[in-house]
Amino acid sequence: MSTAIVTLKKGEGRTLKSGGLWVYDNEIASIMGEFEDGEIVLVHDFDGFGMGRGFINRNSKIRIRMLTRNKDQKIDEAFLKMRVREAWDYRKKTVDTSSCRVIFGEADFLPGLVVDKFSDVLVVQSLALGIDRLKPLILKALKDVLAEDGIFIRGIYERSDAKVRKNEGMELYKGFLGETFDTNVEIVENGVKYMVDVKDGQKTGFFLDQKYNRQAIQKLCRGAKVLDCFTHTGSFALNAGLAGAKSVLGVDASELGVEQARLNAKLNGLEDRVRFQCADVFDLLPELEAKGETFDVIILDPPAFTKSRNSVKNATKGYREINLRAMKLVRDGGFLATCSCSHFMTYELFTQTIHQAARSVHKRLRQVEYRTQAPDHPILWAAEESYYLKFYIFQVVDEK
Repeated sequence: MSTAIVTLKKGEGRTLKSGGLWVYDNEIASIMGEFEDGEIVLVHDFDGFGMGRGFINRNSKIRIRMLTRNKDQKIDEAFLKMRVREAWDYRKKTVDTSSCRVIFGEADFLPGLVVDKFSDVLVVQSLALGIDRLKPLILKALKDVLAEDGIFIRGIYERSDAKVRKNEGMELYKGFLGETFDTNVEIVENGVKYMVDVKDGQKTGFFLDQKYNRQAIQKLCRGAKVLDCFTHTGSFALNAGLAGAKSVLGVDASELGVEQARLNAKLNGLEDRVRFQCADVFDLLPELEAKGETFDVIILDPPAFTKSRNSVKNATKGYREINLRAMKLVRDGGFLATCSCSHFMTYELFTQTIHQAARSVHKRLRQVEYRTQAPDHPILWAAEESYYLKFYIFQVVDEK
């Protein structure tokens, strides 16, 4: 651990003082002492008041990510085990832990680290240099804590292949951490079976954050004709099928995703009622409208159309377009489930965009419910980036 002291400029550190974990490069007045990028440093306010410890990286605009508010805290094995135990205890109280996100970066006070548990396999994503150095100790602690509850991890796979690592001056990496194992892992969520490809699937292989949102659409789908757009590996479509939908069409632009979705349908014995098509949703929705098709339930679960503030305007157009098209395809009195997983598409902007889409096609929306990400992706107040998923269910009614 470095003895370097970072002092903030007067009036800076607003994120930190309001409960966040980040210090930006332009907030720092001085750094005294020697350190290497990735090392733990002590952070002082402009007047010398100790604000805690975090790891530093001169390659990143987020210059310091805080690990503790206690300036005297030693960042050692015991400290990391405490963090891991608190994260696991929280999950045990709030979610089905058979498959869940065990560590969610800043929201679990382990900034830059994501760990998903799929049955007895862990998938790790490390996005910051400092946490990368601590990763072996954290994973050892996690295996030990899980073993106390009789959960024995048979393998760990790293998916640190996200481009944001380059902002930290880090190489992209994916591969086994320890022994090799079959990277196709079967899990069960809401009674639905999935084969998760932790090696080549998107992000860590499966989107656990929609767990209870998928469950929420089940009650609307009994006996319904359902369209699931951006189906990925078929999760919303399969929940609809399991709930007793009359017919389900799942659509995705990825051939790999659609193949996986078909395999998942077979796994659940739903291939007769749940079918999948590889197509661009933006092209398909107008085609379905031209054919006079209508649906009882439509689900829109698109990828993040924006990953930066600069592209929000174009993203808004994309969200407005798909929601407008979907509303035209929902029968009078049918239901639309629609979401955004982009942090930069704020709740206010997303809500406004849907409202504009409804007005432009003369539809009235009755809100059934508003939801966010599952509790294993906790939203830490003051860490805005931890609140990203917005999920609405509406009844769509014709103006009459």
